[in-house]
Amino acid sequence: MFVHETKIRVRYGETDQMGYMYYGNYAEFYEVARVEMLRSLDMTYRSMEDAGVMMPVLEMRCKYLKPARYDEEITIKVILDKMPGVRIHFRYELYNEENEFIHEGETTLAFIDMKRNRPCMPPEYFQERLKPFFD
Repeated sequence: MFVHETKIRVRYGETDQMGYMYYGNYAEFYEVARVEMLRSLDMTYRSMEDAGVMMPVLEMRCKYLKPARYDEEITIKVILDKMPGVRIHFRYELYNEENEFIHEGETTLAFIDMKRNRPCMPPEYFQERLKPFFD
C-alpha cells in the first residue's frame, strides 16, 4: 500500500454562502493530491505525457461527512491499495485542522497510449517506483 499526504487551504472563492467548500471543488483537491503524490515519487503527469501516456478519469465517487470550511487547512491522504495495471484506483481521505475525518472519495483512472488511443500498462519507470510499496 502507498499513502501520501498533501495539505491545501480552502480559499474564499472555493466556498458557498455558508463558508463551506463548494461540493464540486473536492474533485480539484483530489487532482492536486494526485499530482503531489506523483511528485513525491519523482514523477509528473507531464513526464507520463512525454512518455506517450495520458491518464483520464473513468470514475469518481464522493461522500461528504462534514464540510470543509473557508480558511481551514485540509489534509488529503491519497491511498493506493494495490499495484496499478491498466487502471489505477485512488482513495482519498480528507481531514480538517482538528484531524476530524470529513470526506472520503475514490477515483479510477486509466493509462491510455496517446498514439493508439488505447488502454496500456503504466510506463516502466512508474511501475518500478511503486513496486517497493506492494512487494
